[in-house]
Amino acid sequence: MPELPEVETSRRGIEPHLRAQRVIDVIVRQPKLRWPIPDTLAHMIDQVVLSVQRRAKYLLLETQAGVCIIHLGMSGSLRVLDADVPAQKHDHVDWVLASGQCLRLTDPRRFGAVLWWELPLEGHPLLSKLGPEPLTDEFSGQLLYQCSRGRSVAVKQLIMDNHVVVGVGNIYASEALFMAGLHPQLVAGQIGLSRYQRLAQTIKQVLAAAITQGGTTLRDFSSADGKPGYFKQELNVYGREGERCHQCASLIKSLRIGQRNTFYCPNCQKRR
Repeated sequence: MPELPEVETSRRGIEPHLRAQRVIDVIVRQPKLRWPIPDTLAHMIDQVVLSVQRRAKYLLLETQAGVCIIHLGMSGSLRVLDADVPAQKHDHVDWVLASGQCLRLTDPRRFGAVLWWELPLEGHPLLSKLGPEPLTDEFSGQLLYQCSRGRSVAVKQLIMDNHVVVGVGNIYASEALFMAGLHPQLVAGQIGLSRYQRLAQTIKQVLAAAITQGGTTLRDFSSADGKPGYFKQELNVYGREGERCHQCASLIKSLRIGQRNTFYCPNCQKRR
């Protein structure tokens, strides 16, 4: 699944092509995604795209009439193409621009979403209860410490909770915990402030590095220009079970937390 860095990579890729462009048509070939694409999406026609923003893993195409909310789901990707490029089997939505280009959503598994919202964005049910963005000053070790008090969940589940902080998906949670030296099964409520300060710092570091390098290539993700991300080359633990730790040469292990595969180094990340 595309995580925050991949979504931010897509946002940066499409934004120069969409901002200040007029949408002259919206072509919906397959309306049955995670939720049905509403007919009101047609309200984008003849609207100018004012901005291309991201909130958590949602991309937001803002116009005067409302906001188009896009989620890439498990396998979705966005590309900017010439509008006359023939659509393929899994190309479900085109936003045709006055420039002669189009923004095309491809989603083989159809777990993505395309929605339309005309009210204040903070009131949308998918966005209203989200925690802070991890790369802002609003997110800190103090916040993690406060949110963890009295919690018996594993620390990995805490940082993947979108009510606590958005966008720390499975890959980057494993990587940040490794960099912070925290075992993923540590009880969140038993971790002190100084360790949470270190964890918040490593979350920021790993996400910023992944964005800089274009996201992580896993399965069928590709960025807006069709080029894959490169952060996979830098992974310390994720997907490396049975391989040697880059730091201490111990064998990387895996376990399941919250029904997700979790990778860690048993030597660098002790359960204490």
